Amino acid sequence: MSILLQNELTHLKNRLLTLGAAVEEDLVQAAYAVEARDTRGAETVITREQEIDDAEVRLEEECLKLLALYQPVAMDLRFIVAILKMNNDLERIADLAVHVAEQALLLAAQPPVPVPAGLSQMAARVRANLKQSLDAFVHLNAEQARAVCAADAAVDALYHQVNHWAIREITGAPAQITCLMAFLSVARHLERAGDHATNIAEDILYMLQGDIVRHQPLS
Repeated sequence: MSILLQNELTHLKNRLLTLGAAVEEDLVQAAYAVEARDTRGAETVITREQEIDDAEVRLEEECLKLLALYQPVAMDLRFIVAILKMNNDLERIADLAVHVAEQALLLAAQPPVPVPAGLSQMAARVRANLKQSLDAFVHLNAEQARAVCAADAAVDALYHQVNHWAIREITGAPAQITCLMAFLSVARHLERAGDHATNIAEDILYMLQGDIVRHQPLS
């Protein structure tokens, strides 16, 4: 039974990584759609939402089936629980990518307004954190996971930077308020996506070490 379970766990890992790659692609495409006024790319992200949702449900069902069938313990149990939680975080990031894509469509329908530099930096940082979280999962690397948790502060700082910029611009250029509010929404969605990438890293630490590190400072 142990060999069968290990094969099933490998299958779970591969399915999560496939889902992670799709979510990362959607996040990148949605952020690019904001910068490039790419309506086709934005619509692709929105259309793909159901596909991501279906994959998330199938993976959850597979995890629950293995829990019932094998009743795993120790590391194997933590592995499946971590997959369940990471699966949910990936689905939430995909939802947030859809929200970013929707704002991209709104922006594309308005007269062009330069995208704030902080927003582009946020998108790049969140994508990097998500990729590093998935890499930490591939390599079962606690140090990589801890680095993601530490890097979330940079995303938060950029979020506040964009907020302050937008508020200042709204005061000076009220005619651009639709676009400025859209940038604020994109920043909020990206900040939340960054939080979910951090959640994934924390779940990897739980899987590897058995410690729940949420709300705890990382040494």
